[in-house]
Amino acid sequence: MQIWRKLGLTAWVLAAMGQEAKPELPKVHTSITITAAPVEPGMDHRNNEVFQQTLFSRDDQVFHQLNAGINAGQHEGGGKSIEIRRFGFNLDHGGVNGGMKILVDNVQQNQSTQGHGQGYLGSLKSLTPELVQEATLVNGPFSAEYGDFSGLGVVHIRMRESLPDQFTIRAQGGSFNTQRGFFAFSPDWKNVDSFFAYEGSHTDGPFLKPLGYRRDNLTANITRRFANRRSAGMKFNGGVNRYNSSGQIPLSLVDAGELDRFGFLDSGEGGAIRAVTASAYFRQDLRNGAVWKVDGFLTRSLFDLYSNFTFFLNDPVQGDAIQQHDSRLMQGANTQYLLPHKTGNSYSYLTAGGNFHANQINVGLYPRIGRDPVGVTTAANASVTNGAGYVQENLSFFAGKLLATAGLRFDAFRFDVRDRLAANPSSPQTAGRWQPKLSLAWTPTRRAPVTLHANYGRGISSIDARSILARRDGTKLATTDFYEAGIASNWKRFSLAGDLFWIDRSNEMVYIADDGTLEFQGPSRAWGVEGKASLQVTRSISVSGGLTKVMNAFYRDTSPREYVDRAPHFTANGAITVSALKGWSGSARVRAINGYRLDTADAAIRAAGHTVFDMSLVRRLNRSADFLFSIDNFTNRRYYETQNYIESRPHIGGPAAMGIHGTPGYPITFSAGLTLRFRGK
Repeated sequence: MQIWRKLGLTAWVLAAMGQEAKPELPKVHTSITITAAPVEPGMDHRNNEVFQQTLFSRDDQVFHQLNAGINAGQHEGGGKSIEIRRFGFNLDHGGVNGGMKILVDNVQQNQSTQGHGQGYLGSLKSLTPELVQEATLVNGPFSAEYGDFSGLGVVHIRMRESLPDQFTIRAQGGSFNTQRGFFAFSPDWKNVDSFFAYEGSHTDGPFLKPLGYRRDNLTANITRRFANRRSAGMKFNGGVNRYNSSGQIPLSLVDAGELDRFGFLDSGEGGAIRAVTASAYFRQDLRNGAVWKVDGFLTRSLFDLYSNFTFFLNDPVQGDAIQQHDSRLMQGANTQYLLPHKTGNSYSYLTAGGNFHANQINVGLYPRIGRDPVGVTTAANASVTNGAGYVQENLSFFAGKLLATAGLRFDAFRFDVRDRLAANPSSPQTAGRWQPKLSLAWTPTRRAPVTLHANYGRGISSIDARSILARRDGTKLATTDFYEAGIASNWKRFSLAGDLFWIDRSNEMVYIADDGTLEFQGPSRAWGVEGKASLQVTRSISVSGGLTKVMNAFYRDTSPREYVDRAPHFTANGAITVSALKGWSGSARVRAINGYRLDTADAAIRAAGHTVFDMSLVRRLNRSADFLFSIDNFTNRRYYETQNYIESRPHIGGPAAMGIHGTPGYPITFSAGLTLRFRGK
């Protein structure tokens, strides 16, 4: 069992049962990815079974499995990065308004100063769900381990280091000309955990202009276990994806019958992305029980997105179609030292570490006709460097009744931008922030497994470096102060947790259409409640669910009051899960959001909410074969995944108007597949 479980969920459960939680080190064969978590129940986990039982064709489906109050929707039907909304804030593609940090094996997926959006998560296209070992969700900025983009939470996805069988094959097909294949070879080598895997998929989606979404991913791992409690590993991930898209269309035209819900206005929209990441990991278990870990990675990516948001609003002849380009080289390194120790009668666990992340970026914006650029709007070379150090102490008092975490982190940034269209000299800018962390979990009595918990953390989010070039004296880092207090209980088969949260943001990030940059505006505040519960009905059947209700989210110091927009205030999820019941496994799931405002001042301008039901089934045919079947949106709900209120001119010579633009959600979708396994280890 890994460190984060021993010091997080397991410590909390033991404390709730009145037992003392003694820190234990993970065994040498466990993942060598650096991770450390606070001692509090504001953390959630998803194991690999969640990902094994579902047939995937789009990356937003991965987030549907995570739930945890996260609402994720597509802009482009599957090709472009998802839009994320959480705690009443719209995070765009993951990096604004607090941000949600996504890591895969300690490699940050949020791309700063990206061609399309700050903190862009398009690199998740190369994630293969069958290779996911587990996902850890931190509810807020409560761990000192995580810095930029962590204001509204962290999702750390850890990939497998080997597979249980030497050969694994999955083939699937379904609605909308969808095909997908997965092949993995995991050799049975002595003292080595390894695999080599390929994933290829294609889908046209329900759109009148076929999506043509093609993904090809290669992933590999080799982990070598040495003597003297030492291990080292290398990982590789490369992906290519390309697609056409229908974009976000004016819903007024759909309502008037002038445009099909799955129609389009610009035939050139779509994108092409190529990326490759190589990483290395090292771990040393010391004789005093301490663990030292080091990892590093190198990423090269090329990104081109062809979009049209306003059609003929600004250029009534040529149109407003654009190409957004991003070519980048990223490097990163992490080191961490973990030391279990005893102070008096209290068990403690010290975590100290540092992070380094650097980006060298060629970023540009070009007007286009079709997919051919016809000019240059902006072009810049940007260099963004982030270095950080942190320390965190986990403590256990009164025979495990009181668990406490205190941490402190400092991040330093350097932004350097050279505008290739102007003669302005490069002028590097710097910024830094301290981020304190504190968590408490208290079990008043051993007779009742009830734990009270309280968490506080400060998170940060950085601004796009090109915006600093336009406003050198502007704010460069925004802070998120996140407060959470609640109660949790675990009664054998039934568990329940609820909390109140309060979020103060120093600034919100807004888009400045005149020059295509971002700037901070604010401050803002939000508060609300969360709850989640699970019931193990039988050994094979369980029921679980959760909800997040934001009571209010608004800009402070505004009169009349302006409200934070473009995010739901109610998010809910639920599932009935069957595991190994007479050869059957699977789940029926529901996800729902309420309607939400799309304008800071006018509450009548609202996006429609939705409730969507999905299901999946797995039938074990024999030890070597499984049959899988899934239905997404099995009630065939008509809904829109993302909606925005903007001004546009849909046709040449037509009127310009403000209106809601949206991307339709997929209708009822069927998938079936077969998984074959050979030569079990």
